[in-house]
Amino acid sequence: MKKLFTLILLASVGFNAFSQSNTTNKLQEKYNKAFSLFFYQNTLRMINQVEDKEFDELIKDIEKMKFLMIDKESAFKSADYIKLKKDYITEKFEEVMSTRHQGLNFDILLKEKAGKTQGMVVLVNDSSSLYVLDVVGSIALDKVTSLYQIINESSNVGQKIKNFATRNEKRKENDKEGKEENQ
Repeated sequence: MKKLFTLILLASVGFNAFSQSNTTNKLQEKYNKAFSLFFYQNTLRMINQVEDKEFDELIKDIEKMKFLMIDKESAFKSADYIKLKKDYITEKFEEVMSTRHQGLNFDILLKEKAGKTQGMVVLVNDSSSLYVLDVVGSIALDKVTSLYQIINESSNVGQKIKNFATRNEKRKENDKEGKEENQ
């Protein structure tokens, strides 16, 4: 029994070493209306309905990923974006690349230990939304925009994300209206 407990304890400590960044978690708490999803290696593979070998190669080093979508109309300002990047840097992430793709700004930050990428954060920013991809593991830097495009524009995943977000907002509105009527 002691061995089992020790094994479980060691496994949980190891799992916590590979958790999402504190900055992303705080961002989600601050913007509680933000839409978020977790993707693990197996769920990312399920996205690959056509068994595209390039996509499998793209995700091979991702252990898990948190996808966070914030509507900037909810009081997210450019100063908040600057502070957000500084908070990631405080967490030992290093800004390695900024690029534009299809009208979107991408800022990529990496966290490395002993020359190996432990995690990366991709901030996708436009005038109306902020998308955060917080990755435990890594993606080839020249493929980051491809992963975002697959997740966001995939007829299966992208549409499901948009439908879920819309449905979730409608439920919240209906719940709020129901509570007001009961008072």
